[in-house]
Amino acid sequence: MAAGLAAGGRMAQLWIVGLLMMLQALWSPMGVAALPAHATFYGGSDASGTNNGACGYSNVLSTPFGTMTAALSSPLFNEGLSCGSCYKVRCSGSSTGGCIDNEIMVTATNLCPHGSEGGWCDGKPHFDMSQPAFSQIAKPVAGVVEVEYTKVPCPRKGGMQFTVMGHTYFLQVLIFNVGGSGDVTAVKVRGGNGEWIAMTRSWGQLWQTGKVLDGQALSFQVTTSNGKTCVSNYVAGSHWKYGQTFEGSHLSLHRCLSGGHVEN
Repeated sequence: MAAGLAAGGRMAQLWIVGLLMMLQALWSPMGVAALPAHATFYGGSDASGTNNGACGYSNVLSTPFGTMTAALSSPLFNEGLSCGSCYKVRCSGSSTGGCIDNEIMVTATNLCPHGSEGGWCDGKPHFDMSQPAFSQIAKPVAGVVEVEYTKVPCPRKGGMQFTVMGHTYFLQVLIFNVGGSGDVTAVKVRGGNGEWIAMTRSWGQLWQTGKVLDGQALSFQVTTSNGKTCVSNYVAGSHWKYGQTFEGSHLSLHRCLSGGHVEN
């Protein structure tokens, strides 16, 4: 009888341990373990100082990203390829006891460069968040805190946004509000019913071509870091003008909606 009770107790203990491990794994998508980093904040209490940056987003606060953004250190920024990606972050330690029991999702919109104050961005994973975002996981008086982070799918509302810039011989397109993995790795453009033209990345999420496409309807083919290619046909009609923003297909983690289709 006693042996049976002891065995039952051990089974219960193993079940509890397994449940705790499963819950910890579920904190990040697909069971991927959260990684350690540090976090600080910048840009003021209204986040006005975060409105531009190394990703090319010229007015971050007016985009769907809003104030829930972060500048990434170089190892995470990946020379701009991480622009638009999303991260789940929570505070895991503070020398001043400043952690708040909460987790948030931030979008990468800027670079925290090497040599920044405190050296936090010098060659190690770091999130320099907008103050409104930081304040949701830690008290601002904490200054710098330890965090755990995981890259997660971006749950965007509406379709991808394409802002057309440049001039006749230098077409430049800023792409944002990309769902799924969020970060764009390749772009093609097509004028009218012509051939697809590969664009080159200028910096951040600004893509360019020297082909003249004035007076032609524009279609875009966008590939994200998870290998999904989403086609947005005839996003801009033939009377588009430089400086205008157009909405394309909606890209989730696995599907391209609103008239587009996923390749690969």
